[in-house]
Amino acid sequence: MRILAVIPARAGSKGIPNKNIRIINGRPMIYYVISNGLKSKLITDIVVTTDSPEVIQIAKQMGVNYKKRKAELSGDNITLDAVVFDAIPEGEEYDYIVTLQTTSPTLSVETLDKAIEYTISNGLDTVISAVNHPHLSWREQDGKKVPNYKKRLNRQYLPPYYLEAGAFVISKRSVVKPDSRIGKNLDLFEISDDEAIDIDNFADLQHAADILARKKIAIYVNGNNKRGMGHIYRALEIADELYCKPDIIFDKNQTDKKSFGRTTHNLIPVDGIGELYEKCKKQQYNLFINDILATNKKYMNGLRASLPGGAKIINFEDDGEGNSEADLVFNALYNESSSSKIKCGAKYYICAKTFLMYNPIAISSKVKDVLIAFGGADPQNYTDRLLRIISKQEYKNCHFKVVLGRAKKNVKSLLKYNNCENIDVLHDVKNMPELISTTDMAITSRGRTGYELALLGVPTIAMAQNAREEKHGFVNDDNGFSYIGLNPSDEVIEGNLRTYLNLSQESRQELQDLLLQHDLRNGRKHVMSLINSL
Repeated sequence: MRILAVIPARAGSKGIPNKNIRIINGRPMIYYVISNGLKSKLITDIVVTTDSPEVIQIAKQMGVNYKKRKAELSGDNITLDAVVFDAIPEGEEYDYIVTLQTTSPTLSVETLDKAIEYTISNGLDTVISAVNHPHLSWREQDGKKVPNYKKRLNRQYLPPYYLEAGAFVISKRSVVKPDSRIGKNLDLFEISDDEAIDIDNFADLQHAADILARKKIAIYVNGNNKRGMGHIYRALEIADELYCKPDIIFDKNQTDKKSFGRTTHNLIPVDGIGELYEKCKKQQYNLFINDILATNKKYMNGLRASLPGGAKIINFEDDGEGNSEADLVFNALYNESSSSKIKCGAKYYICAKTFLMYNPIAISSKVKDVLIAFGGADPQNYTDRLLRIISKQEYKNCHFKVVLGRAKKNVKSLLKYNNCENIDVLHDVKNMPELISTTDMAITSRGRTGYELALLGVPTIAMAQNAREEKHGFVNDDNGFSYIGLNPSDEVIEGNLRTYLNLSQESRQELQDLLLQHDLRNGRKHVMSLINSL
């Protein structure tokens, strides 16, 4: 089967001068459509029809044929039907003619080939690219505006409403005439909004440039009751900062999909590192983000080999030997680094979006409400120990809010403490900033929650969950916390709790001033600025 792609590209565009040869993302606009024709598995021949010497030169450089268009076929009032018919080489037999428009540079070759396959397999005369834009629309009738619908519905329930896109027209050779490329057996092929751009003005040009410059991004993240859940929370926050929908990949042997909560992001499970590498080879990500704790060089070298040349790798909270192989490393938990590509410190902490809507708490005259929260997993079971302590009679006049994370194992047994009048045990809280904003003091570990409490200025007792957390620099006495170490005794925990419950308003205000000295609200801006600069 022979399929000819005809690419009309005349000179003389008035809206955007030199439109077809404008540079977009480092290439002339016509490059993208010629490239699609060359990469297609089904197109056998390509001809560019043009009256532009520059376009002819580009066609030559890319190794495709061209047809120098006659003056009578180069005017503004000439339809493409005549141009396409004129471009078909004399004496050559073709089964299909595919018209490809230079003004649709964002069309992918995969979509193009699917459309051609659809045309052939269904025996269609003509297939036109289209986008589905269902809307509540109106028309004019007898001088009045009247609706095109009988019942108002939400957009997702409206019937399809197709608009032709200029990306391609696929026609059987037999229906291509000087005045038409449309046969009786006609259909539309739906393409995405991003691929349907038809550049007609400078806003379209900018939009196309943004799409072509957009990185193909993956985030590899794992979280569980041992590793903690902060990685997953951060991955979802980063995903929301990107102007695309990244693939969020996780190892199904390490991470339960339920750990991501309710999200419409692309969650992709893999079965080990080998499958991750295969996914990277297939998808060709040019930006890859790791949030998996310490990496080693073997993993990083394998990852680098699986990604296309020039791809950038960013790691979060990576203090393993593999961090030397990354292009950029962020670690808000540590205060300093000897490498310029490792960005340390609280300025790179990424808080949940909802926290930005809350102001620091007002320090009350007396401690009445205490928050106890040890993250998503609490591997040391500090929550269990604190619940046994605060259920004592001496704490009955204080209200305790105890948060159990998504990965906490013994939730049912701990919920029984709700029988105590002064204790509220809450599981998988959806609005932590609201809860924290009604708190006078807190007890937590040295992870993500510590930053959230500091952001809202809550005086806090903190303890480490593991040896790695012992190295975390931010949650310490100098910054307004009372850090009591890894796995302290019940006596130490209770002693500090009693001290905090009895601290004066002035003393707690001093602690809050220390907590609020860091800029924790602009971390995502600092992080994304560096990521976008790669």
